[in-house]
Amino acid sequence: MSEVAPFSQRRPSALPNASAVGRAFLGVQEAAAYLGLSPRTLYVWRHRRQGPPSFRLGARGRVTYRLDALDAWIREQELADSRSNPALDPVSAAPQRRVDHSATA
Repeated sequence: MSEVAPFSQRRPSALPNASAVGRAFLGVQEAAAYLGLSPRTLYVWRHRRQGPPSFRLGARGRVTYRLDALDAWIREQELADSRSNPALDPVSAAPQRRVDHSATA
């Protein structure tokens, strides 16, 4: 069994079917393998307009993902997570005064 490379090192050649993925666009199966998710998760996210950006390509209208868009989406997820972005960590934030809204005039 081969080990899966971390996201930052994962390129199409690191995927199981590198010949089908050695390009700038990935299908749902390849994108799911690249992200370490199930294809069903990507379909659900697309339906809910969540997850990485995708579009339909070709005469059959296959759902397609750009490889660079997947990498950018992963970086956005890392920045939005307080565990990987200390600026968002609520424990390290300076305490703020509470505003008393009960005394309205």
